[in-house]
Amino acid sequence: MNYFADTTWHDWIKDIIDVAIVSFIIYKLMELVRGTRAVQLLKGILMLVATWAVSTWFNLYTLKWLMNQMFTFGVVSVLIIFQPELRRALEQLGRGKLFSRSTTLERDMVNECISEVIKAVTNMSERRIGALIVFERSTGVNELIESGIQMEAKVSSELLINIFTPNTPLHDGAVIIRNNQIMAAGCYLPLSENPFISKELGTRHRAAIGVSEVCDALAVVVSEETGQVSLALGGMIVRDITEESLISKLFEELYQAANSKAKAKAKVSFWKRKGGDRHG
Repeated sequence: MNYFADTTWHDWIKDIIDVAIVSFIIYKLMELVRGTRAVQLLKGILMLVATWAVSTWFNLYTLKWLMNQMFTFGVVSVLIIFQPELRRALEQLGRGKLFSRSTTLERDMVNECISEVIKAVTNMSERRIGALIVFERSTGVNELIESGIQMEAKVSSELLINIFTPNTPLHDGAVIIRNNQIMAAGCYLPLSENPFISKELGTRHRAAIGVSEVCDALAVVVSEETGQVSLALGGMIVRDITEESLISKLFEELYQAANSKAKAKAKVSFWKRKGGDRHG
């Protein structure tokens, strides 16, 4: 029987609509997990699926049996691992936001955000007010945001200074910024367990290095003892960074240049030029 000969144009339209809807749903689901740690988990799952396919193709019985055992418990494991993303998807679906059009951060918004942060950092540095400001990038940090007091307030230098003023309720944690919003304050960050970090660095600096080790976030630290400003990125930290260098690096990283190779070379050059120390 010839399928194409027996298929009417009505069936073709239904098939096209069916494929289009499924493709749209898959795209939205991918957009939902993009920018979270779930992306790395998905890569791991794809590697397992590829291993299973190879074992099936070449009849590798032991490996195939092992993969089948893993897939037996895989559904439950996936539900546990992706619990935060599934919960977020259901919440957005209930609010009618799952299929809403996502907007990109405008250049002027980034300019304004960085400008306000620099004003606050300069002021706190002069007054020796300790601060820890984290910029979320492609990897989501929802778990860290949920550990603090959620704010979702527009970034302003006055608000940042007020948050970190000593003896205020939120001064002892970290502020996390997403796009042009302060998502939360008083957040708890993972401390770096690197044994080679300088003993001169306190908890704020260790937390800044720690969060930059587990994701691609940037962390700006103001030392309470010296007033020095430091920048942590990728498990490295540049201490006593100048205002010009800080502005330049924030612009470079938050704009996320399209040419990833050129960006990587610039990053290596930056750490060499500024004497970046992976161990603090």
